[in-house]
Amino acid sequence: MNRRFLLSAFLLLAPTPAAHAVDLVKTYSTFTIGGTTLEEIQAELAERGPHVGSSGSRHPGATRMAFTTHIGYARGARSCRIASAKVTLKVHIVLPRWSRRSKSEPDVRLFWDTLSADIKRHEGLHVDIAKRYARKLEDALKASGRQKDCETAAAKAKAITTRILDRHDKAQARFDRVEMVNFESRILRLLEYRAERIRAGRLPLP
Repeated sequence: MNRRFLLSAFLLLAPTPAAHAVDLVKTYSTFTIGGTTLEEIQAELAERGPHVGSSGSRHPGATRMAFTTHIGYARGARSCRIASAKVTLKVHIVLPRWSRRSKSEPDVRLFWDTLSADIKRHEGLHVDIAKRYARKLEDALKASGRQKDCETAAAKAKAITTRILDRHDKAQARFDRVEMVNFESRILRLLEYRAERIRAGRLPLP
């Protein structure tokens, strides 16, 4: 999914209190699709889904992310170190909304419920990966050690940030590849599981 990284470091010569938890700001939006058959729903998702720049195509959902780093530096007589590092992760999740449910057959509604839940799960796991790397970034910045001056410390912070976010990008792409390979078998398994729960009365009829 599309990743947009916003990196900003603020040079603060007075140290600020260190924080251990990554700040997460999460927002949502939806796009509307029509269709009353599986084929029509698939065509609607392909036409109306969010455009993902990294793949050059549209997807049934997307998570756009921004990492913002706030770094505090402490200057000594002959050295400078990172005294505090705080990463704020902003994510915006885009999900589909189906407008023709009442006009469709029960098997189509069952498929949509299964697919929609899987899309939400997929985007949520993208957020979990980002949170994990935001913590890695904070920890790496705090452990960067003393440098000869604050300009050197800032350059090291920039290099650390680039390295960690590059690893994050690769982890997200790796996750997408695995999910794509397993998509068909996963959806069939989830469909059967949901159908079994409906037959057992644990879920309402679609």
